[in-house]
Amino acid sequence: MTSAAPVQHDPQEKQFYIEAEGGRAYLAYMDLGKQTLDIYRTYVPDTLRGQGLAARLAAEALKFAREEGYTVIPSCSYVESYIQRHPDQS
Repeated sequence: MTSAAPVQHDPQEKQFYIEAEGGRAYLAYMDLGKQTLDIYRTYVPDTLRGQGLAARLAAEALKFAREEGYTVIPSCSYVESYIQRHPDQS
């Protein structure tokens, strides 16, 4: 079941991702130095959309940033709107 698939973090590829039967959903970021992350892309395959995967990826990436002391630049429009809807997670 997709909703039970864990969010994983690949620091080398700078991605948070969920592997599912319908493909791979991911959130990509760049470490700009000076404790700043630019989250620039969120992708969910058509077959997996509408299941809340992008929200799970955004939540996990923002949690990581908070715990590690990063400032986030949300270049990705989805993450920008997610932060507006969930300011407590930014």
